[in-house]
Amino acid sequence: MKKRILIVGASGQIGTELTAFLRNKFGKNKVVASDIKEGNEDLMKAGPFEILDATDCDAVEDIVIRYEITEVYLMAAMLSATAEKFPMKAWDLNMNSLFNVLNLARDKKIDKIFWPSSIAVFGPTTVKTDTPQRTIMEPSTVYGISKQTGERWCEYYANKYGVDVRSIRYPGLISYKTLPGGGTTDYAIDIYHKALKHNSYTCFLNAQTTLPMMFMDDAIRATFGIMETKKEHIKNRSSYNLAGMSFNPEEIAASIKKHLPDFKIGYKEDFRQEIADSWPQSIDDGDARNDWGWKHLISLDEMTEIMITNLRKQ
Repeated sequence: MKKRILIVGASGQIGTELTAFLRNKFGKNKVVASDIKEGNEDLMKAGPFEILDATDCDAVEDIVIRYEITEVYLMAAMLSATAEKFPMKAWDLNMNSLFNVLNLARDKKIDKIFWPSSIAVFGPTTVKTDTPQRTIMEPSTVYGISKQTGERWCEYYANKYGVDVRSIRYPGLISYKTLPGGGTTDYAIDIYHKALKHNSYTCFLNAQTTLPMMFMDDAIRATFGIMETKKEHIKNRSSYNLAGMSFNPEEIAASIKKHLPDFKIGYKEDFRQEIADSWPQSIDDGDARNDWGWKHLISLDEMTEIMITNLRKQ
C-alpha cells in the first residue's frame, strides 16, 4: 500500500524533528509538512509544505485529497503554560483539530492517525509515583482537560467507527534543535541555553519538582514505533503511558555542572509551579513496552552531553 503522510503542526517543537525523521525514512515527497506559519529554512526546503489552519476542516480535507494522504500526524496544539493564558483558544485548537482528522478517518478518507496526548491528563489526585496506565485522571489545567477529552474521543471513534488512531502520553520533551514552546517542562530546555550563555539559570519551579522527561530522539522513535506497529498489537485506543527518565531542577543542574563546574541555579516560582505540582513524578509504561516493544535509550547525563555539545556548535 502506498504511504503518504501529512504532518499538521510541523513547525512546532516535535513536528520539526518528526518531519525530518519521516522524510528520511520514506522520502521527502511522501511527507507533507503543514502549519499555520512557515517553519525554519531546513523544513521549508526539504519537501512539500502547506500553510494550514488545523481548525479549518475544509482546508485539512483539501490537502488530504490533493496529496492523496493516507496517514495524519496531528501535532498542532496549544501547550500547558500558554493555554492557561488563552483557555478558549486552546480548547478550540486542541479539540477541533482532532475532530477534523477523526472525521476524515471515519469517512475513510485517511487510514491512520497519530495524535499526541500528555502527562497533563493526570491531576492532583493521581498517584504520583509510577503512575499506572489506568488511574484517576482529574486534570486541573486547560491543556490537560483538552487532552483527557481527546483521549476519550479517540477511543470512541476507534470503538464506534473502527478508526485506526494511535496515541502516546508524552512527558516533558527536550531537544537542542528547537526553542522552548510554551510548556511547563520547557525549563529543562531553557536551562541548557542559559547555562552556556550566562553560566546561570533562574528556574520557575522549585529545586525538588520531579517530573517525567524524555530526550526528543526517544520521543520520535516512540512515535514512529507505535505508528509502524501492526494494528492488532495496539490494544489501547485512548493513549499509552510513555516513560524515559524523571529528574528535578537540582538534578539537571548537577548534570550540567559536570561540564560547566561554575554553573549556578536559582529559583523563583511562578504560576507554572502549580501546574507541575499537579503532574506525576514518574510513569509506569509497561503496556507500551509489552504491546509494541517500546524502550527508552537516553539517560539524563547522556542527554546533557548531547545538549551541551550541540548547543556549543550552534
